[in-house]
Amino acid sequence: MTVTRGEAKSGKSVRNRPPERNNGFSAAMTGTARDSVATVMAQWRRQRPGLALGALGLFLGLAHAYWLTAPRIDRLMAEYRITRGMFDVLTTLRRAGNPYALNPKQLAQSLLLSGAGLTGRLDQLELHKLIVRLQDPSDGRALKIRLTRKGLRLVDRILPRLIELETGFACGLRAADVSHLTRLLDLLARSVHSVDQPGQR
Repeated sequence: MTVTRGEAKSGKSVRNRPPERNNGFSAAMTGTARDSVATVMAQWRRQRPGLALGALGLFLGLAHAYWLTAPRIDRLMAEYRITRGMFDVLTTLRRAGNPYALNPKQLAQSLLLSGAGLTGRLDQLELHKLIVRLQDPSDGRALKIRLTRKGLRLVDRILPRLIELETGFACGLRAADVSHLTRLLDLLARSVHSVDQPGQR
């Protein structure tokens, strides 16, 4: 979830903003979040028996998992008056290590954001005094984005709660299943990236 420049300038709280939904799949394609992947796939096989469904089931599963978990994660973030998009910026800086600073290009690449998309998040984070924009000492024309002490404390407060929440979501899986699925999803991400960057395949 991103924050608009208008909200950043006005100081409007993000707490009551509804969760954004990924429109990569329309309701007509996926059914509702209550439908299992197997149900939706069976329906499509009946309606379009000659159509090869390929990886549709995989992406149905990803979409359903997102829609089922996103509202609860959004509510957790809202307790701290931030969004998931803002938290992603904070955690990227946190895992970079002391002094918890990166330039905007590094942040945008890590978060797969455009410059404009990143700017909106940075504006809101700066408004909340969670990050500061500093002149890069090695290049006076460039900027560094650094976590403030307040931002560092906030990440360290939220992260254990998020891990606990996400672990609960995966309670029906064995530890080995979680590890295996994590590796497969990483392979999927690499596959998607290779489609965007065909020269790197």
